Amino acid sequence: MIVSRALLRSVAVVRFRIWLATALVFGALVAGLLRAQVDEEKRRDQSEEAETRAASTPKPKKSPTPKTKRRHTPTPKPAKKNSGGKKTSDKAKKSAKPKSARKEETPKPRKTPAPQVEETRAASETAAPQPRAIAVPTPAPSPQPKPARPVSAGAQPQVVIEKSGIEEDQGFEPPPSPPPRRYGFWPWSRPVSYRYLTSSVVEAIRRAPVKRRRWQFIVVHNSGTRQGNARVFDYYHKHVRRMQNGLAYHFVIGNGTSTGNGQIEVGDRWRRQINGGHVHSDYLNNISLGICLVGDFNRDQPTRAQLDACEELIRYLRDRCGKTERGTIPVKPHREINPPRWPTDCPGDDFPYSWFRRF
Repeated sequence: MIVSRALLRSVAVVRFRIWLATALVFGALVAGLLRAQVDEEKRRDQSEEAETRAASTPKPKKSPTPKTKRRHTPTPKPAKKNSGGKKTSDKAKKSAKPKSARKEETPKPRKTPAPQVEETRAASETAAPQPRAIAVPTPAPSPQPKPARPVSAGAQPQVVIEKSGIEEDQGFEPPPSPPPRRYGFWPWSRPVSYRYLTSSVVEAIRRAPVKRRRWQFIVVHNSGTRQGNARVFDYYHKHVRRMQNGLAYHFVIGNGTSTGNGQIEVGDRWRRQINGGHVHSDYLNNISLGICLVGDFNRDQPTRAQLDACEELIRYLRDRCGKTERGTIPVKPHREINPPRWPTDCPGDDFPYSWFRRF
């Protein structure tokens, strides 16, 4: 057992020595290869540096080329060398004089005609635009803006809004004479005095600048409330319904609750002669006057004073606004003139519609 262990150890030692020797040999080979590669890289670098130097060296060789030019410039020197002899000097003088004369004559005409040509060119250029400048103003007085005027005049009919039914050239409707008043109790006196049209209402209607054929319809409404007046409706339309111009009607007739029974209130839309907001149609609002009777005529009926006041107001408005193409301005209830897409029962089911036959 002891011998075998010694043999194993000797064998292991031998193997280790062999492995170490091979490792050293292999390391030496690898080191040699690395050194060879490094040497090759150094040689390549040296060769590249030599090539770059060789490539840079020919550049200064090109610089002495101007020396040849300097050698060519002193060509007139041999003429001075030939002037050593008498004969040659005379010939040289004779030959030199015409050369110098030629040299002096040739540059002068070249220099002198050049500015003359330039001056003539400049004169021709300056003279040429003068007739052009003269020719330019001649077509200027041609009436070019005049044809633009008939075009703008022809475009005016296109600007007129036919949908609104308003024509700007119609002018204003002259206000009618003030309503007659009955004085005294004579039996032959005229009984056509207005009872509900006060002087303030008449003046407000007369002062408004009404255009001819501006209003095509008069529409009668009910407020849908049992009480109210123009101020209350104006606040509701402006702050609740968000209508910029406030009160949607041109006139309001009270029922005796918030204002007098049959009292007529003139709205701001009539004074400013702007479109109403009482019909569910922008086109109809632009050509129709709105009269609102305070009350809910689905449960009640209008008072006699409201109907009489509305009749007086309608007749005076017809005289104030003039006639339309169809004659006198027609009077319609809201339910008949509102578009069928938005039906309504205004001015109510209990309203006496036979009253409209008077107009």
